[in-house]
Amino acid sequence: MRVRAAAANAMDWKMRNGEMRLMTGSGFPRGVGNDFAGVVEAVGADVTRLKAGDEVLGGTSLKGAGAFAEMVIAAERTVVRKPAELSYEQAAAIPVVGVTAFQAMLGKGKVRPGQSVFVNGCLGGVGRAAAQIALMSGASVGGSCRATVAQEARELGVDPIVTFCFDPKQLEGRFDLVLDTAGTLSAAAARTLLKPGGRILDIVPTSWKFARSALPGPYQVLMGRPSTDDLDLVTRLAAQGALRIPIARTVPLADAIPVLTELERHGTPKNGKLIVTAG
Repeated sequence: MRVRAAAANAMDWKMRNGEMRLMTGSGFPRGVGNDFAGVVEAVGADVTRLKAGDEVLGGTSLKGAGAFAEMVIAAERTVVRKPAELSYEQAAAIPVVGVTAFQAMLGKGKVRPGQSVFVNGCLGGVGRAAAQIALMSGASVGGSCRATVAQEARELGVDPIVTFCFDPKQLEGRFDLVLDTAGTLSAAAARTLLKPGGRILDIVPTSWKFARSALPGPYQVLMGRPSTDDLDLVTRLAAQGALRIPIARTVPLADAIPVLTELERHGTPKNGKLIVTAG
């Protein structure tokens, strides 16, 4: 694939720091960058759904990565056609956050109309997408975010809204699903928020979290899995304007290293995704 745009995700610097070596392997140096949009340059002998010249979006494998580049290799099952309604930059912002949010809400989360969802980090990439998908599904959504952006969460449809340092007892027993996208919600706090029979999903994996996820109970670690159908669905939602993933900053590939280093040191860009363009 010839890359036109690639999106930064938190897992990029976690891979750089070796925090995801259980999934990626421990060999360095390695490329980084997973989400991309671009044009198919060539296809393998077994590829039947795509052809050279197709405008596409998708993701690399965790072990392969390398989307912050002019060219990237990806499996056909992780790539879909880009709708004309989306720019390359908009398309690149979708794969990881869109698919993870969709699988959290409608896969493992099994959200149904009339249920209540709490999203810890409701204005992060996955959190924002999850809140929108849950609301589309007929659920109500509460969540946490910084106090300075509470109005933005309210406009998204989130209610109630709390800060990250909230007392969970004030929302005790109110939610069918708790999704921790920031990895900062304690197990005790998450359980306090749950209704009987509810679920807790955590998308920030560590070895001890995987161990806890294997035990009986409501807690599970969720790692987004490549799915052509899921990616195609969230892409169509974005093309229709039903799923909005804002872009905070766009930089050319030549300037990517200092910007990605800054992002790694200081956290996610406020108000949207960082996009790296390559032509």
